[in-house]
Amino acid sequence: MQLDCSAYDPNCRDCSRLAEFLDQVRHQYPAYFCKPVPPFGPERATLLVVGLAPGMHGANASGRPFTGDWCSDLLYGTLYTYGFAKNPRSLSRDDDQALIDCRLTNAVKCLPPQNKPTPAEIKTCSKYLAQEINSIQPKVIVCLGAVAHDAVLSCLVGIDRSIKRSAYRFSHAAVHDVAGIRLIDSYHPSRYNTNTGRLTPEMFSAVFALVRRYV
Repeated sequence: MQLDCSAYDPNCRDCSRLAEFLDQVRHQYPAYFCKPVPPFGPERATLLVVGLAPGMHGANASGRPFTGDWCSDLLYGTLYTYGFAKNPRSLSRDDDQALIDCRLTNAVKCLPPQNKPTPAEIKTCSKYLAQEINSIQPKVIVCLGAVAHDAVLSCLVGIDRSIKRSAYRFSHAAVHDVAGIRLIDSYHPSRYNTNTGRLTPEMFSAVFALVRRYV
């Protein structure tokens, strides 16, 4: 199931750079999804996991967040371990994977060049993330990386203008209480972070052990 187009628009072209880049990638890889990637999971969930943006050969190819790329097995395997996923792997948009009281989304719904959305693109896409948070009403949000953290915080500031950003700085395994929601930070499970040891499977598992304290 998907949210209405106030939270996700499959035809969005508001960011011209991203839209034009997707056109180029679609020409190069005609079998790829190459559209804004929809969230995955139930429309109401206690846990919302927010990543940065679709990966070229992962979500952008499959049409499902964190499916088909380097970090897929680590994320879905960890969700499975902690009871948030039906299966330990997400292989394609058409498999029987399902999330349990958990929803996955990205701060930016379209593939950005070099995996780097601009601040303006993040801000433009924030209307979808803000509506999603409002619709889902999660108790806990896991932010995968500093960009996701900042994007979520911006949405919550929109709900409560008294929130001071400086009081909620990104740090791995940090827990923040913001506008009645617990934000839990994690380094992004990217190839670079896992290859360099900045993020280990044990460190990532510990983040979701924290989640289970509150869910």
